[in-house]
Amino acid sequence: MVALPRILRADWREGSSLPVWLVFAGIFLAGWLVVGVHGGQFVTVANLQNMLQRCVALGLVTVGQSMCVLAGSLDLSVAYVVSVAAMTASVTMTGDPARVPLGVAAALGAGALAGLAGGLVVTRLLVNPFIATYGIALILRGALNATFDNFAGKVPDSFQSLGYDAIAGVPVSLFLLAAVAAGAWYLMHRTRFGYHVYAVGGDAEAARLSGVRPRRILVSVHVLSGLCAATSGVFLVSRLGSGAPWVGPDGGYDLESIAAVVLGGIALSGGKGRLLGPLAAVAMLAVVDSVFNFFQANPFLRTLVRGVVIIGAVALYAYRDRERS
Repeated sequence: MVALPRILRADWREGSSLPVWLVFAGIFLAGWLVVGVHGGQFVTVANLQNMLQRCVALGLVTVGQSMCVLAGSLDLSVAYVVSVAAMTASVTMTGDPARVPLGVAAALGAGALAGLAGGLVVTRLLVNPFIATYGIALILRGALNATFDNFAGKVPDSFQSLGYDAIAGVPVSLFLLAAVAAGAWYLMHRTRFGYHVYAVGGDAEAARLSGVRPRRILVSVHVLSGLCAATSGVFLVSRLGSGAPWVGPDGGYDLESIAAVVLGGIALSGGKGRLLGPLAAVAMLAVVDSVFNFFQANPFLRTLVRGVVIIGAVALYAYRDRERS
């Protein structure tokens, strides 16, 4: 295989997630101050655990979404993949501890198949990723609504330790997110596959001329996105005790994950950004939610503030790119 041009490798190395984490630190301190001024306690074990738990479901979906966006694609099916995985795991386990491995494998398999379908529609039928994955989302939604209208299945009580237990005060589920994020980070920033993802996202035609197969890369990142979304569904069903067809859409994981990707500094055009930045954005959103919950703010106001923050972040990144050019 022909080596990638140096300019593509340079593009891959550009950017850092450190500024995003510094912004997160600033938002955390601001939240601590605002809550403290109003007589509340922000930095407590219970509140910190709650914020960490909030990061897990969205964080898992965001890791997969980040890989898609870095390759120049997008996945709007993730919310319904979460629901499909949750239902699959719950119905397969039927409360039997011996069926936990089978339930988890079935859920991950369902997520991988959904991602594969989206990737093939994008690469073989040449449908825009936005339309292709939205179409997959509608198919999954129709299948869920035709099959289930309420909670179904049950996970064993022992499996719920994933959603509720903690080790030395740290939620067990956070270790799951850390493991997935570490694996994705290594894949994207220390392997040939990662170089190829950045190359395809930066300029698919140049990558193709350099020996990369853009179609294979795009299908792969969609499968990875489906696996990450399915992992999130497995985590959520461990908290609920049984699957619910609305768990993914009600969480808004499709648009929330895209928002986290943008806030984390990854360019929606692809090829620029670092994988850890969006995780900092997920933590930011968890802190903002915690502050709003303390003040029992109107949920519509929370949505408004998030919209303003996202638009501001996109405008800031666009201004920075113009200055660099």
